[in-house]
This record gives sequence, C-alpha cells and structure tokens, in this order.
Amino acid sequence: MEIQLLKDTIEELFSNGKGILAMDESTPTCDKRFEANGIPQTPEMRRKYRQLIIKTEGLSDSIGGAILYEETLQQQTDDGEPMATALLKSGIIAGVKVDQGTKLLAGFENEKITEGLDGLQQRLISYKGMGIRFAKWRAIITIGDGIPTDACIYANVQDLARYAAICQQEGIVPIVEPEVLMDGNHSIQKCYEVTEKVLKSLFHHLYLFKVNLEGIILKPNMIVAGTENKHQNTVDEVAQATVKCFLSAVPASVPAIAFLSGGQSPEKAAAHLNAINKNFKNHLPWKISFSFARAIQQPALEAWKGNEDNVAEAQKLLYRRAKIASAAHLGTYKPEIEKSN
Repeated sequence: MEIQLLKDTIEELFSNGKGILAMDESTPTCDKRFEANGIPQTPEMRRKYRQLIIKTEGLSDSIGGAILYEETLQQQTDDGEPMATALLKSGIIAGVKVDQGTKLLAGFENEKITEGLDGLQQRLISYKGMGIRFAKWRAIITIGDGIPTDACIYANVQDLARYAAICQQEGIVPIVEPEVLMDGNHSIQKCYEVTEKVLKSLFHHLYLFKVNLEGIILKPNMIVAGTENKHQNTVDEVAQATVKCFLSAVPASVPAIAFLSGGQSPEKAAAHLNAINKNFKNHLPWKISFSFARAIQQPALEAWKGNEDNVAEAQKLLYRRAKIASAAHLGTYKPEIEKSN
C-alpha cells in the first residue's frame, strides 16, 4: 500500500477550503430528478448534464474532487474528450462510485444491503488507468420501527471495510459512506444513537480488515431529526450534536470527514457545515469538509431544464453553490449570502 500517495490525494482534495462534488447519481436517481424537471431521461441528456457540470469555469476554485458515475466514465464531451480527462484538465481530481446500488437485505424487512464487491479489484485497476484516484461506496441505514437491526449494520459495515481494503491495495483512496437516512419521524437523539453505533461498528471492522485510517475519507450524515419530525433543531444544536457524536466514535487518525447533505436543502447543509467549522474547528482532529450532491447541483438542474440556452445560467448557479459550500468548510458562510446575486 502506498499510504503517502493516499494521504497526498486527501490533502489535495480538501486544500484551501475545497470539497468534493458528488455527481455520481445512478441512472434511476438521475432520471427521477430529470423527470421532476421535465427533462428527457436519455443517455444523451445525462451526458449533456454531466458535461455542463465538468465544463463550469472556475469550479476548481471550490471543488477539489468530483465523484463520477460509471456511465460518465464511458462518455465524452462535445469535442470528443473523455469526461474524466476533461475533469482532470480543469484541475479537479476524478473519483468514481464503485458500489452497484442497494438491494433488500434477505430476511430483514425494510432494510438494505449494498452490492458490488464482486469484480471490484479488476474494476479499480481499470479505473486507475483512466486517472481515477479515489472511489466511493455508500451503505444506507434506515431508522424505523425496530430498525436498524444489528445484522443490517454488521453486514453493511463489513462490506464497507472490505471495499476500503481493496481500494487501498490498489492505491485508490476509499470514501467510506455509512449514511443514516433522514427519512422518518425520529428525534435528533435517535439519529445520534444510531449513527454512533454504526460508526463504532464501522471502525471496528476497518481495523479487522487492516484498513489504514490515515488513507480514508469518511462521508457520513450529520446528526439531525427525521424529516417528518415536527421538531427540527437549530443550526447550532445540530452542529453540537454532530461534533459530540463524532468525537465519541471517529478515531483521530482519520484525516478528513466530508459530510453528505442527505436531502437537506442547500441552505441548511451549508449552515450546518459552517456551524461545525466555525464553532468547533479548533477542537477537532479531522478536516471537516463536504461531499454534496443535491446541495450544490439542484439549483443548476432546475435552471437548466435540459435547454441549451440555459447552460450559462445553470453553470453560474453551480459555481455559486460550490463557493458557498467552500465558505462553510472555512467557517465563513453567512446566511445573507443566500440573498445576494
């Protein structure tokens, strides 16, 4: 394992307030968002959308890396350049989603397991030849009546650990994403308890599978109440609960935590990340950044609507939301910026 290479990649990804853009929506997820905005659900429209993102001028000011979907790796820009190559030329490190989605966990109602370990090593070797330097695997944990079960947590974190070990063996930084979903009416305390349990189990399994923690990126949820809960906590309460949970469960040797937005609005995701950095940065052993998808892309997608005439406006909005996320990484975000042009 070339641990220094992994550490250098992580340092580069998050330098100068940068973060990661998760533009790796699977085809069904991307098509669902296209449908909601009246955009044809075709490979060509997905290509145009990914090209819009990659070709946004100045995006590397705020984005250190972008996670691509496998389909995007096979696509080219209008001038015939591979998407990953175009991304690298813009000054952004290319990564790739390597899991193959979630399936129902046999015997466990309403719980899921992530698939994709079969053939992973060979796929990583191929991706590395395309210039890919980091990868992502997402596991999802649902809070509900009697769930998550210990079996669901165990199965998912074991696969995350196996994935991470394979990545490091091939010289690729693994983003480890155990997402406790926001869906439901659970309290912030319940989210705290489940997230803490998942993280402690995750790091136990990473140790068992000899994963070097200095060469991983943790991509977790923030500690928030369920979306259906009538009591939504303040920004500072979310920041405090999140920091307390992670200090309890995440080893100091992990270099970076890149929070997912998890369905939060762009404004909420930025405000929560900012509060964590502004209030606690000097007391935390990790770099605290972002790996946002919708929280950066959604305004641009809504402006684009699949219309070539709207590309410039969409790119302007994408650049702006990326800059806002970067400000939150630095702890300099102010809500008033949302009202400015």
